[in-house]
Amino acid sequence: MADEDEVLFQITRKHLDTGLRGFPVGTCGTSAVDPVQGVSYVGYPIAELYDVEPEAAVYLLFEKHLPSADELAAFKADLRARVGMPSSVVTALKSLPRDGHPMEWFISGLLYLGMTTKTGDYAEDARNLVARSTELVAAIFRIRNGWGEPIAPDPSLGLIEDFVRMLGIPGADPERVTAVLRSFYVLHMDHGGGNLSTFVGKAVASGHADLYASLAGAMAALYGPLHGRANQDALDFVRRVGTDDPDAVEAFVRKTLDEGGKIYGFGHAVLRAEDPRATVQYEVGRRTCPDDPLFRTALVLRERAVKVLSGIDKVSNPYPNVDAVSGTLLHAVGLTDSSTYTVLFGLSRVVGIAAQIIDERVRARGGKGVAIYRPKFIAANQPRRSLKG
Repeated sequence: MADEDEVLFQITRKHLDTGLRGFPVGTCGTSAVDPVQGVSYVGYPIAELYDVEPEAAVYLLFEKHLPSADELAAFKADLRARVGMPSSVVTALKSLPRDGHPMEWFISGLLYLGMTTKTGDYAEDARNLVARSTELVAAIFRIRNGWGEPIAPDPSLGLIEDFVRMLGIPGADPERVTAVLRSFYVLHMDHGGGNLSTFVGKAVASGHADLYASLAGAMAALYGPLHGRANQDALDFVRRVGTDDPDAVEAFVRKTLDEGGKIYGFGHAVLRAEDPRATVQYEVGRRTCPDDPLFRTALVLRERAVKVLSGIDKVSNPYPNVDAVSGTLLHAVGLTDSSTYTVLFGLSRVVGIAAQIIDERVRARGGKGVAIYRPKFIAANQPRRSLKG
């Protein structure tokens, strides 16, 4: 049995104003990140889960075990019974400024859904949101991109299969889109408890805000360029490389570093090996878009960027992370507007954040829930003043 008085972290003044990096503040029962093995969901390595049915991965994070065939069938039927968002949400989306960022649309959509459908029960609202969020995101894409009216859900289809149908990407091959988005959805669901968006979502919920408001806050955190836009930056970097000639790619990487630039899609704060989520996506790319020019460039970067970065002493992890190729795959199957990629990231991450909010609000401390987040801040050195002169 763990010692409740065990010292887990010794805080000194040098740790202040460092963004809480590495500070233990709670426990996480949905996922963990190992420096070598990468992400696992409830103990299962992500590389073993990426190809399971998306609904099974959602069930795993919510219920903490993989479903039996009967449990999965019942869960899928339950989600199907919940599909369909109010028409007033679509009306509200149509009123939003077209030049608003897609993430601003997503945040607004979550709040609209909350105002029209929330029950106040975290577990119920989580299932409702999983069932309806794909319709919300598909409507956002269709309205913003001018692809036509939103397409109503078909409850007879699986979660991602129906999402692809509702997207209706002009000129795209639905089978290829489905193959990429199924893996993308599962791979991005959760990443421990301390990343910014998850922490913010749980902190908002700790004040007993409803699930929709909490997730809108989480998505606002994900929206920032230092968090959720990394796959967009990585795709832009692949575009700038502009070739799949190995020597030319290596020369580009070296020149970028010499000029003080970043090699996007490589390195990780925790991992010290290739991110298994990247490994999976490279294989998905080989199956779905092996001849795509940008994907061929990304494959060469996988080899030559690692070679260059490995020769730099201060680089602790020269390997590809989850963002190295995800944007390239999305682009290859017809999702060419990279500003929308963070929305797809958020659509997936809604699952893990909702699961962690349920754990903290409903299950923790014998059902009492985790206390409201209230970290202590030390007063900065300030001269003593008086209004009296």
